[in-house]
Amino acid sequence: MNTAAIHIVDDDPDVRDGLAWLFDSRGYHAATWSGGEAFLAAAAERQTDWGHAVVLLDIRMEPLSGLNTFEKLTALACPWPVLFLTGHGDVSMAVAAVKNGAWDFLEKPFQDNQLVDRVEQALAAAQQRQQASEQVRRLRTALASLSQREREVLDELLKGHYNKNIADHLGITPRTVEFHRANIFDKLGVHSAVELAHQLGRLQASHAPPPPDSLAGQ
Repeated sequence: MNTAAIHIVDDDPDVRDGLAWLFDSRGYHAATWSGGEAFLAAAAERQTDWGHAVVLLDIRMEPLSGLNTFEKLTALACPWPVLFLTGHGDVSMAVAAVKNGAWDFLEKPFQDNQLVDRVEQALAAAQQRQQASEQVRRLRTALASLSQREREVLDELLKGHYNKNIADHLGITPRTVEFHRANIFDKLGVHSAVELAHQLGRLQASHAPPPPDSLAGQ
């Protein structure tokens, strides 16, 4: 069975059961919820380990609407992609939800294969984001582990300076520069200055907090 979970939140039991059967038949674990309150309570318990999942959320529910459920889920910093299931009259609300961070919406009635395809695309996109986030976290941890001298050498490397120039600027020997350079590459998991620059460029392109003080302004 696929390890990803499909959370189906809909106050119509026939819809819930039908979608659960569909995804169970495709090898997914389907969890059903009759309303937003119960789903949010369960989601809040997963904050330390979200896992891999997608949410299928009916836009019209009582007493807590799909839109309100989505807002509260977003407030939990939940990484699960949300696909709204909507009727024709609710398309404008679904479009607004997508602009506010929902992954997509599907208008009822929809084809089973179309729904499964969109869910699988959402899962793939979420996995890519998770991997990128983990890479940023590892890089930030590695940067924090550098010594002050290693940070100084790193700054010089990012400026494109050669070992001899770095040694002159820092008042150390070229061999010492080579030693620090090797340690930097090892800690950051790179093999060249070009790869190093690319890694730090991706870090700066993300919305993560800035790297150590020595990299400020780079």
